[in-house]
Amino acid sequence: HTGDGKQECDSLTAEFKMREWWIHVGLICIPLVAVYLHIPPPQLSTALQKWHSAGKVFHFRGWKIFYRDSLGALGSSDVIILLHGFPTSSYDWSKIWDPLTQRFHRVIALDFLGFGFSDKPRPHKYSIFEQASVVEALVAHLGLSNQRVNLVSHDYGDTVALELLYRSDQNRTGHLTLNSLCLSNGGLFPETHHPRLLQMLLKDSSFLAPILTRLTNFVIFQKGIGEVFGPYTQPTDAEFWDMWTGLRYNDGNLVLDSILQYINQRLKHRERWVGVLTSTYVPLHMIYGPLDPVNPHPQFIRLYQKLVQKSTVTILDEHISHYPQLEDPTGFLNAYFNFIHSF
Repeated sequence: HTGDGKQECDSLTAEFKMREWWIHVGLICIPLVAVYLHIPPPQLSTALQKWHSAGKVFHFRGWKIFYRDSLGALGSSDVIILLHGFPTSSYDWSKIWDPLTQRFHRVIALDFLGFGFSDKPRPHKYSIFEQASVVEALVAHLGLSNQRVNLVSHDYGDTVALELLYRSDQNRTGHLTLNSLCLSNGGLFPETHHPRLLQMLLKDSSFLAPILTRLTNFVIFQKGIGEVFGPYTQPTDAEFWDMWTGLRYNDGNLVLDSILQYINQRLKHRERWVGVLTSTYVPLHMIYGPLDPVNPHPQFIRLYQKLVQKSTVTILDEHISHYPQLEDPTGFLNAYFNFIHSF
């Protein structure tokens, strides 16, 4: 009888192990399924709520575009427009907003289509050209088409700014009248640009992308964003959460793969966008955080200085990384005001 007992015991152990295995699979799957089936986006923090309620909306081709337009300094007629980066929003400019309103008559920022509090249509072919048209439409909406404007841009916004510069230099219908352009950390040159792994996966893998965009959660996001901030200038938990909230608003995580096609667009239209940088007469400045893993030092800035000889450059402290306006707002503002007062 002992043999039978042992067999029974073995099969029970096997069954138990199997059950244990299923429990593990279940425990792993439950959160994934929950995310896939849709976890409601996080509530807006007080700070983000305040930013949102201070903004307005205008319509572009039937979509709602969120923007902020603050009237500032009275003795000035100067207008400044701020263009944010990927995957964040106009809230990236919050730390330098008030000082800018003390210097400029109007301070304007928008959330690009697919970002922040703006509409995030899907499916949709997002493009740099369309985002430039969004900016032109906003400027027209605000009655500023003939007014000289100063552009400040970061990351994804840099490329949008270059398209706006191209249209302005080519005298295209609807173009902005540019007084100056200040760029900051961004992949202007495909050859010195190193996108993050997740960006590459989302951009190029058609079957993985919809799964990955749904499975991207706060932890993955926080790690990814944390890697492009310097070690001493990391966002607080609240700031990470605000970035994540802006991304998740209107299901923005589900359009990341479509938006990321801009990396391919930069390569395809390099001649157009790098070309205008080298040929324009609009005053140019670059504010650069040198610890940037996406656009590494010194390769990026050497190439920039070699190609864009008319531009002036500010290199911030060695521990400042990819988000200079958030990591070193004071350094950013000082560099910017020096530039604005130099021409």
